[in-house]
Amino acid sequence: MASYASYYGGGFPNQGFGHSSWDYNVLKNMRKISPAVQSHLKKVYLSLSCALVAAAIGVYLHLLLNIGGLLTGLACIGSVIWLLSVPTYSNNEGKRATLLLAAAAFKGATLGPLIDAVIDIDPSILVSAFVGTSLAFACFSAAAITARRREYLFLGGLLASGVSILMWLQLASAIFGGSSAIYTFEIYFGLLVFLGYIIFDTQMIIEKADHGDYDYLKHSLDLFIDFVAVFVRLVVIMAKNSDSKSREGKKKRRA
Repeated sequence: MASYASYYGGGFPNQGFGHSSWDYNVLKNMRKISPAVQSHLKKVYLSLSCALVAAAIGVYLHLLLNIGGLLTGLACIGSVIWLLSVPTYSNNEGKRATLLLAAAAFKGATLGPLIDAVIDIDPSILVSAFVGTSLAFACFSAAAITARRREYLFLGGLLASGVSILMWLQLASAIFGGSSAIYTFEIYFGLLVFLGYIIFDTQMIIEKADHGDYDYLKHSLDLFIDFVAVFVRLVVIMAKNSDSKSREGKKKRRA
């Protein structure tokens, strides 16, 4: 399963995580978010849904045509850079939306080899990982939206440090050779980091929109990156566990 590593991925408040009072009325409380920001969030999540569909199409195209690899990875990066470089004028909205969908499709094709390998192990892993990612994404996004304003923005520094740790570990593994323990740490620690980014990015989107930044395509790109990062790590974890159980079963049958 170590070969899967080449396919994945990216001041304290007075009250901490466990101090908020949660009930049904809290979930309905959107008074701190203006109608304009609420409308912006709807556009962000709609664009995110379209991007996920485009990524699924990219995966399907790889399964049919075997197109995923380095070139689609570079094309994904190029599409993202192009998207971010296009001015956010209203007459550029269609072009930028097309670039977002293209980047998502290329990302899906790039993940195609991983998906193909997991299908050979157990196709149900993909369904479980997607459902698990969707539930986690919904819960963490809801926590960020219904929390006090800026409550989780302090996570930015911690998460950036976490990403730096992952990058240095991958660089060290590439130079000196990795180990199973380091690989496992990278997977689980990376999962924790990107779950945190779901909360952080959601609150950042709210704050940016509240200050007049309504670039919903860029904001949906941020959440798309978080979603894919969590999904891929869940797939790797589940596939690794399934592969280990399969090997243990074969050993027992031989014994």
